[in-house]
Amino acid sequence: MSQSLPEKCCDLIEELGLGRREEVRDVTPLTGGVASDIAALRVGDTRYCVKLALPKLKVAADWRAPVHRNAAEYAWLEVAARVVPQSAVRLFGRSEHAHGFVMEFLDGPDVHLWKTAMLEGTRPNGEARAVGDVVGRIHAVSSGDDFDRSAFRNRDDFRALRIEPYLISTAGRHPELEARLHDLADVLYRSDQVLVHGDVSPKNILMRNGGPVILDAECATMGDASFDPSFCLNHLVLKAIHLPGMRAAFLGEIARFWEGYGPHVSWEEPADLEARVCRLLPALMLARIDGKSPVEYLDETRRQQVRALAQPMIVEPVQTLSDLTETLKARLKDLDA
Repeated sequence: MSQSLPEKCCDLIEELGLGRREEVRDVTPLTGGVASDIAALRVGDTRYCVKLALPKLKVAADWRAPVHRNAAEYAWLEVAARVVPQSAVRLFGRSEHAHGFVMEFLDGPDVHLWKTAMLEGTRPNGEARAVGDVVGRIHAVSSGDDFDRSAFRNRDDFRALRIEPYLISTAGRHPELEARLHDLADVLYRSDQVLVHGDVSPKNILMRNGGPVILDAECATMGDASFDPSFCLNHLVLKAIHLPGMRAAFLGEIARFWEGYGPHVSWEEPADLEARVCRLLPALMLARIDGKSPVEYLDETRRQQVRALAQPMIVEPVQTLSDLTETLKARLKDLDA
């Protein structure tokens, strides 16, 4: 019989020497993720967060991924702790046997989830620029010749977790875009420019004392630098579509993100990278509607709007984020008319 989540948590705490299993209490499953079991628990007066990789993701589609990805996630968090310690979570150890690790549990009056704030219609307060800065710093450090890439030689995991469920799956539903989406998939699979997080989403970003802490690096790999900015900016776009009253504010944050990220781009011409972001972003927009991981907050009217926006931008991508933002504003105005 498979173990229960509390049993797995007790085993992990004991294996890592953080306490005896009889000292573990208040094991509480946490929601939000689809790729792992996550729980909060207490050992004495200390509250921890436990994360254990799942072989089958908790989505409607049959989406499987190797559990050893948990090692790359932990390694990414270690890199973040070195490069941007003020934006990193404290780590307490990982079990190769259990494919799980323990980190600090972040809560308190000065901690909130970026996604929650956005969906509540809270006006931006520098979050996108700060996230862009953190991602840019990690990309820049990892692009150097002296960066240890050994923990991130896992492009097939990235293909299983991101390329196939987002681009290849979406291409299957849009044969007229198949060649373009497959070409994007090939670019992402071949590249190993920088250390990619792979899930820079507001649902994975806690704001602590006004600064971002980026979690859930299960997709971490050496990859193309365009992926993390595109993935994050896609969420700004989708939430701008979902909340028309916040549209101008959220679309304006696209430029703020690039202000934080762009100055760190040293491994290639920034304009070349920006053009790839503009090419990939509309593909990810469509993927969050017709891929294996659709966003949950858009109704059918908004989903149709995303398709109407994304498809022509995949066929004829713009070259700059400024042009992309203006195109989105103009087309959304027409769609709402």
